[in-house]
Amino acid sequence: MKTVRAAVSRISGMFARDRRDSELQAELESHVQMHVDDYLRSGMSPQEARRQALLKLGSVEKVTEAYREQRGLPFLETLAQDLRFAFRSMRKNAGFTCIALLTLALGIGANTALFSVVNGVLLNPLPYPDSEHLAILFSQSKNFEQGQSVSYPNYLDWERQNKSFTWMAAFRDDDWNQTGQSEAERLHGYMVSSGFFSTLGVVPVIGRTILPDEDRIGGAPVVMIGQGLWQRKFGSSPNILRKTMILNGVGYTIVGVVPASFHLYSGDNTEIYVPIGQWNDPTFLNRRVGMGMRVLARLKPGVGLEQARSDMDGIARNLAAAYPESNSGSGVSVMRLKDDMVRGIGSTLFVLLGAVGFVLLIACTNVANLLLARSTGRTREFAVRSALGASQSRLVRQLLTESALLGLIGGGIGLIIAAEGTKPLIAALPHALPRSREIGVDSRVLLFTFSVSIAAGILFGLVPAFKAWRTNLQESLKEGGRGSSGTRHRAQNAFVILEMAVALVLLVGSGLMIRSLVRLLGVNPGFDAHNVLTFNVTMPPAFMSDAQHIRTALRQVRDAVRNTAGVQAASLIAGSLPMNGDSELPFWLQGQPKPANDSEMNWALFYLAEPGYRQAMGTPLLRGRFITDADTEKSTPVVVIDEFLANKFFPNGDAIGKRLNLGILELQPEIVGIVGHVKHWGLDTDSQNKIQAQVYFPLVQVPDKFLPLLTSGVGVVLRSRNEPMSLLPSIRHSISQINSEHVIYGSQTLEEIVSDSLADRRFAMVLLGVFAGLALLLSSIGIYGVISYLVGQRIQEIGTRMALGAQRRDVMQLILGRGVLLAAIGVCVGALLAVALTRQMRSMIYGVSAADPVTFLGVSLLLMLVAVAACYVPARRAMRVDPMMALRYE
Repeated sequence: MKTVRAAVSRISGMFARDRRDSELQAELESHVQMHVDDYLRSGMSPQEARRQALLKLGSVEKVTEAYREQRGLPFLETLAQDLRFAFRSMRKNAGFTCIALLTLALGIGANTALFSVVNGVLLNPLPYPDSEHLAILFSQSKNFEQGQSVSYPNYLDWERQNKSFTWMAAFRDDDWNQTGQSEAERLHGYMVSSGFFSTLGVVPVIGRTILPDEDRIGGAPVVMIGQGLWQRKFGSSPNILRKTMILNGVGYTIVGVVPASFHLYSGDNTEIYVPIGQWNDPTFLNRRVGMGMRVLARLKPGVGLEQARSDMDGIARNLAAAYPESNSGSGVSVMRLKDDMVRGIGSTLFVLLGAVGFVLLIACTNVANLLLARSTGRTREFAVRSALGASQSRLVRQLLTESALLGLIGGGIGLIIAAEGTKPLIAALPHALPRSREIGVDSRVLLFTFSVSIAAGILFGLVPAFKAWRTNLQESLKEGGRGSSGTRHRAQNAFVILEMAVALVLLVGSGLMIRSLVRLLGVNPGFDAHNVLTFNVTMPPAFMSDAQHIRTALRQVRDAVRNTAGVQAASLIAGSLPMNGDSELPFWLQGQPKPANDSEMNWALFYLAEPGYRQAMGTPLLRGRFITDADTEKSTPVVVIDEFLANKFFPNGDAIGKRLNLGILELQPEIVGIVGHVKHWGLDTDSQNKIQAQVYFPLVQVPDKFLPLLTSGVGVVLRSRNEPMSLLPSIRHSISQINSEHVIYGSQTLEEIVSDSLADRRFAMVLLGVFAGLALLLSSIGIYGVISYLVGQRIQEIGTRMALGAQRRDVMQLILGRGVLLAAIGVCVGALLAVALTRQMRSMIYGVSAADPVTFLGVSLLLMLVAVAACYVPARRAMRVDPMMALRYE
């Protein structure tokens, strides 16, 4: 009986619902007919009158569906219903949907692209097992607080005495000539200790790593090769192991292949790895010389960074007591490997991430404005839904579902834009970002995009949802959708002001970066980079027999370059090259007692050069003379100093004729000239470095025991009459005539070197410029949309004004005035925000104030002009309103 009663109840309920639906449709038809009669009286055709009435009220099917909402369907079913309705609505309003999706795709895509950079560079761990335990160690002194290379004897003591690391390994980069296979080739690689790959947790593709017995003087010469070289030179042959490679005239046995995915630092093109302990050069084994060597270490489980630093400080004190001349006053800097790799870029990326967040805010504001304007046509729909029993929360949920769906689809498109757009940006600025190979789309980026898409959807859907929540049923039914809400207009005005304010902040930031870069490019670096080329040349083993043969080979290379057609001046170089490598040495003045240890000495950058160097570099001579052909290995040693060293150590201007004691070289050369100071450390950061003094020493006067260091590669700098790179083929031919095993590598113009030194600033400027451009575009679209909407809402008012005698220019002033007023308020608010926020950019700008009035004024004028242009089109449309048609329409 219960079952029968339940069935009867269900059937009765169905009939009741059908009866209510029939009553509802009859009631709706009467409403439709009422509006049809109004339109027929205005002269419309019956078909057009019914169409307009349905648009005014909403279709009968829609309202019937709204009525059924009160049946209390399960959540998932109502959600599916909301999604279906949202899709239908988006499909019916294709123009609105395309504009909203494009706006969101640009905003979310820009945020996703930059977050993928932040994620790859800063957030992701290094691609090694337990990478958070990896550290890097440097020597530390008063002149080198962080980043000084480590001497090999000190490294051996660190490795033996430490109690904080399970592994410790030394490495330094170098280049080798490979011969014996077709023409000679220059290969870049690392000298590494036997624990290098074990410290990092890198496993060879095939073969093994370097053994401890091979990492010592007299050990068997072995080499590990990169997977790229294995594929390129040996066709990925599995029989490569135990074959021999000729490197710098020595046969090395191949023992393993390193994975292609291994790159210790960004930009590394490392192809070979040889044991560092086999290098028996006396300078390398000198405890006072670092030779560019760095030290990796892996912390023991449970050992923190501070504990490791305390341990290494104790070792440094022991070494200072045992070797006071080289180690007194020196310490050890210990930092995480990842922190060393991304040093200096973190603050810039977070500033840019904040800036791109502003772009998303503008995009959300634009879409909110579009939804708010669109909701005007749906007021009647919301009112009828409410009258038929739909709760306010149900209406709000429907609107938030629609906005969230827009956000998700826009986010999906933005993800595609970000994935494709990030690649060319990184390729265009390869030196701007560390860990650039690790930038891409992963699970964290996907989660970020999803979260931002949902959050953006909710954010721009809140205002229309709030408006639906406050819908006045009686007023909406009375107005029939004709009225306009002052609250809505106030919200739209506020949105425009917000867009303009945020756009001004981004434009000011971009303007400051552009002005900074312009100022930097106007800085005198102390040399003339135009038409200057630098490259390196290797010496074949046959030229390395003794000092005299080395000097002869160097002169032959120099003469071959000098005699090449188109070369104005040329010089062999070694040691330092401005903005592209540094070498330092300690010194003290003649007549002063020798300091007790290296840390108490003065330090200077030293440049090994020849007579043509000053003409090639364009360095100004201030006093005395520069190096000449008369300064040979048999003449009195001489040195040229820069004006910084002269002013600091010879304030009376009597430097010429005095002597310097050059510690490691064990020479006392006479000062014969003073040249201008070169901004070696960068156009904007040179003054921040503790080592500023510079000395120029004749390359041929280098003591015999140091000359073998030049055979691995000597630099050349030349000035040409025309494009310097065009001379390389002729130079290669001239040098190959001396010996076919000479290899030229590392060619680069000095202008490229200067440009690369500004790569991080150019990266920030480009991104801020892109963000500012997007902000300007979106804000102009936003003000255009609002003014267009207001013109449409004020058609009757404009018609009435013109019927009463208003001129077209008066209408133009009315519409433009509204837009200009909103833009002006936005500019004022944005200026206040920019003054507060651009202070965070102080480390990124140079030569301009964070509150630079020229930038603020220029950006404000630009934004006002764009706002006027955006308002002009709807203002022109308002001028063409026919008063009679406007009045008849109402």
